Amino acid sequence: GGAARGRFAVVGGGIAGVTCAEKLAAEFPSEDIFLMTASPVIKAVTNFKQVSKTLEEFDVEEQQSSLLEKRYPNIRVIQSGVKQLKSDEHKIYTEDGKEYIYEKLCLCAGAKPKLIVEGNPYVLGIRDTDSAQAFQKNLAQAERIVVVGNGGIALELVYEIQGCEVIWAIKDKAIGNTFFDAGAAEFLLPKLTAESRETTIECKRTKYTLEGSEKKGRPTGASDKLGSALGPDWHEGLHLKGTKEFSHKVHIEILCEVKKVHLQQEFIQLQRTSMTFPKGEKNVEADEVLWPIYVELTNGKIYGCNFIVSATGVVPNVEPFLDGNNFAVGEDGGLKVDKHMHTSLPDVYAAGDICTAAWEPSPVWHQMRLWTQARQMGWYAAKCMAADALGESIDMDFSFELFAHITKFFNYKVVVLGKYNAQGLGSDHELMLRCTKGHEYVKVVMQNGRMMGAVLIGETDLEETFENLILNQIDLSAYGEDLLNPDIDLEDYFD
Repeated sequence: GGAARGRFAVVGGGIAGVTCAEKLAAEFPSEDIFLMTASPVIKAVTNFKQVSKTLEEFDVEEQQSSLLEKRYPNIRVIQSGVKQLKSDEHKIYTEDGKEYIYEKLCLCAGAKPKLIVEGNPYVLGIRDTDSAQAFQKNLAQAERIVVVGNGGIALELVYEIQGCEVIWAIKDKAIGNTFFDAGAAEFLLPKLTAESRETTIECKRTKYTLEGSEKKGRPTGASDKLGSALGPDWHEGLHLKGTKEFSHKVHIEILCEVKKVHLQQEFIQLQRTSMTFPKGEKNVEADEVLWPIYVELTNGKIYGCNFIVSATGVVPNVEPFLDGNNFAVGEDGGLKVDKHMHTSLPDVYAAGDICTAAWEPSPVWHQMRLWTQARQMGWYAAKCMAADALGESIDMDFSFELFAHITKFFNYKVVVLGKYNAQGLGSDHELMLRCTKGHEYVKVVMQNGRMMGAVLIGETDLEETFENLILNQIDLSAYGEDLLNPDIDLEDYFD
């Protein structure tokens, strides 16, 4: 009986929690580190590569927790969810009825998919490899699905699905708004609608287009939040193929959200008409088929389908920790943390999707609920906990100097840096663009002659140069439009 005691406890078996526990275990080899997780598998970072100062690439692997305990004999994995936290007593109660007393605690419980409606068997939230697999089972019998959401997961999902009609509802004007602007979407669209997927022939770079100096501000709001525990390659090895023989049928409904979801019976009672898959601009044919579920969009259209995929971001998983504890919570529902990953409660830290960065960020960094940030935050939180425990001081980690993310969309390499969508810059900025169809897309965001952000799609080899230009905030006004001239080797200028 009695409570087990440990100097450090970490809650959550995702990337942030596992990274945090590993770092603590390495720093304190003679201390037991408790890692509490509701799931029998943990997520581990493998094949880690530091691509540049701030860009990193890695794979995420689901592993048995026993593998983690083998690598770090002082990590004790407790396979149970947390029932309650009593922060004033430094105590955690787990679902299996045990108690643990900690000196310092890090909460890394992640986030859960925001579902359009809860508890409807025809509405699937998709956020990680488990939900992707469940999704595949359903797709095998599907003739039409509706995908709602405009983040990275929706984008990849729609691209991968074959042999099934896809109605894609997005609240923005263009696809992939979390990562791109309309220009990048335009660049990627041909890949989405292509009937077959041959390997593309390398295009010669003939010209570059420039649409600079048009002032355009985009309001940043809810659509700039993304929670994806999936990472770039989650769909590999999944056979995303529906029942139909054709390869690709996607219809995009823009500037709309889901107004209501109707089960078959409710739809029949509505006595409204639903639509067939649109064949052209003027098509408004009534659908004769009866579907298990219907989606009514805010633009007035109704579509029937086999099921709805809700890929609309995430909600931080704070539920079990709030009761009886006075946490400061951010607008996005996450636990607020300061620049040492400290929550508002003594000896409680948080990292990854569950937390909200509440420090004054660098002008070219922002929080996004992505795997890269989960890893960085988990690692840095462990360093902060160690420094505090030893009474040392610590500097903000360099990874928070510049937002940097590398991924793959539609088989293109995609790098986003800094305020790549002019987040928070208002209308006081300019865009410069260079695009070679089917080959590469380069966009930079400029403010007062300084580079604030960039989107690089394709093999551009510009990421390190641009990373330096953004970090060093060099005045580039002198180069004007030549900044993106492919015949000029930028690296000669800035070394």
